[in-house]
Amino acid sequence: MFTLTTASSHSQEIKRSRFLAIAGPVADEQAAKDFIAEHAAADANHNCWAWRIGQIYRFNDDGEPSGTAGKPILQAIDGQELDNVVVVVTRWFGGVLLGSGGLIRAYGGTAALCLQAAEKTKIVPMVSLAIEVQFSDLALLKSRLSSLRDTVITAEQFIATGAVLTLSIPAANADDTLRMITDLTSGRAMIDRG
Repeated sequence: MFTLTTASSHSQEIKRSRFLAIAGPVADEQAAKDFIAEHAAADANHNCWAWRIGQIYRFNDDGEPSGTAGKPILQAIDGQELDNVVVVVTRWFGGVLLGSGGLIRAYGGTAALCLQAAEKTKIVPMVSLAIEVQFSDLALLKSRLSSLRDTVITAEQFIATGAVLTLSIPAANADDTLRMITDLTSGRAMIDRG
């Protein structure tokens, strides 16, 4: 799965109607609602939208015939394996009716072109854990952890015997990372999987 790194837009004219798609990354449902409210054009005939956040998704046709706008936008999101993404497609009616098939192609196509042009990043599922480590192991452990891809020391708290490191590590590598920590410290590190 991927998500967008920044907002993106794409506009096109189809049979004198102007379509503008704006897509962006969102962390939760409220952020998606805020994005929609911020990017809906008051002077437009329709502001149709869709968003997906994990297994939760919503879409809206905003007055267009049922199934001709929001659902094609959602299909554009899903077709590009995106998550934590919202897309608003705004239409200014140009006087020519497009029909159901034309609307589906116009809304879905404008959303897809917008998403294709957007800068994306791979979503890496992460786990958080705390490690209590002695001073004698601290420097070497921090050096090794910093060399691991996508592993981040999010906090470091010093205690009388050493430090407690809070880590964010890729879930897929968690077992290997824990084994490396145990081996490197000869089992002295205390690991709290939270």
